[in-house]
Amino acid sequence: MTWGTDLWDQYDNIDKHTQSGLDLMERYIKFVKERTEIEQSYAKQLRSLTKKYSRRGSKEEAELKYTNHQAFQDILTELNDYAGQREVVAETMTVNICAELTKILHELKQERKSYLADAKKAQQNLESTFKQLESSKKRFEKEWKEAEKANQQAEKAEHDSSSTKADVDKAKQQAHMRTHMADECKNDYAAQLQKYNKEQNQFYYSEIPGIFNNLQDLDERRIRKQAEGYGLFADTEKQVMPIITKCLDGINMASSKTNEKQDSQVFIEQHKTGIVPPADVEFEDYSQGIKAASSENTLNTPKVRIKDFFNKRKHKVPPAEDFSHLPPEQRKKRLQQKVDDIAKELQKEMDQSDALEKMRGVYEQNAALGDPSSLEPQIQQTAQSVGRLKGELAKYETWLGEAGGALEHISAQLNNNLNSSSGGIVLAGPTLSTDQAVYEDGFYEDFDDDEPEVPLGQCFALYSFDGSSEGTICVKEGEQLSVMEADQGDGWMRVRRVNGDEGYVPTSYIKIN
Repeated sequence: MTWGTDLWDQYDNIDKHTQSGLDLMERYIKFVKERTEIEQSYAKQLRSLTKKYSRRGSKEEAELKYTNHQAFQDILTELNDYAGQREVVAETMTVNICAELTKILHELKQERKSYLADAKKAQQNLESTFKQLESSKKRFEKEWKEAEKANQQAEKAEHDSSSTKADVDKAKQQAHMRTHMADECKNDYAAQLQKYNKEQNQFYYSEIPGIFNNLQDLDERRIRKQAEGYGLFADTEKQVMPIITKCLDGINMASSKTNEKQDSQVFIEQHKTGIVPPADVEFEDYSQGIKAASSENTLNTPKVRIKDFFNKRKHKVPPAEDFSHLPPEQRKKRLQQKVDDIAKELQKEMDQSDALEKMRGVYEQNAALGDPSSLEPQIQQTAQSVGRLKGELAKYETWLGEAGGALEHISAQLNNNLNSSSGGIVLAGPTLSTDQAVYEDGFYEDFDDDEPEVPLGQCFALYSFDGSSEGTICVKEGEQLSVMEADQGDGWMRVRRVNGDEGYVPTSYIKIN
């Protein structure tokens, strides 16, 4: 069934139907545009929400060692990624649906306009031919009546005895002329009738069916393209569904990683001083001649006073060169780090000195390559640097020995770690010292040194590590890291991420570059 055959006489309905279809496509385009605007607005609000509640600053970052704080930050991260997928939905719908259907709609409108114009033109041509037919018919009718009238007058003149021969001949001649003109109009009318019938047949059986069939094809193509647009509306959502599901799974995972016992333990390890409460105050019987205890005998007694127990004020001690302002374990750790840094710098200067000596030897053997004396300033400067570094190294090694640390070169530590990196996975966290620290009015105080640390080397993560315990850091499989502290024998290594975050990860999870 086709429009041209079955609806040849329904021009007005076809006109309305095709226009209604184009109006529907235009409405759908507007609908999708408003949907994309909603998606973009939703994504923008989600990003603003995550930005508003994201932790920034050192104080907030310090709280991320607690699993419930870190879980909330993970949720915000996943929600931000979710917002990105809403933006992807909006962009994809704009390009694949709105832009594409708008282009198709414009083409269909132009094509429909052309077909309707052809139908109008064909109808006008047929109407023009019909007018010509009516005109020739009326002229034939008129001439035939005039011819009949002329013949009657000629016949009357012939039977009229009073008419002369000239009058009779004139009347016959007039009748003959009118009859001839009537015959010509008759032939013209017959020709116009034949022409009209031919054009009418072509109009109703060829032109109009062809135009209506073209309009049918146009409408069906419009429906097909619109159906594809309907499908893209759902497919666009399906394309981002795996990533959205991953974001939601990440939120669930953040929830499952929250551990209240672990957070309590982290809080304890962070703030405990390791100092026992003060003993009972002894009775001093002045009646027996006992003198008051001197300040020298009470130097080691903690100054815990009831009125200061809830006092939050802390007094920081100026940093000392030998790190004596830090608690013993922290002091030993910083001294060891300083020794390692000096040793590394010393090795670098010694390598440079060896290279300069070799270059001077080459110049002495072949003067064409260079002047040996030109290297003397660099050699002397390197020698001075080596001497200075050796002095500093001896000084810090002495302090390290006093603090009870092990004097071991950093290169040896790295070699040992490389040889032991294939060991089993250690589940316990790194040992974080909370021993005796500066104690003022019953409160423990940690001190941070602002000196920048130089990485010992580069490495990358063999496996992902969530870093949920205190002092650890989250790393992803294959992530490039900087070695900040070698394994001290407890199965942990301190590393730094590209964004500057530092923490401990299992040595078995790391491979040195």
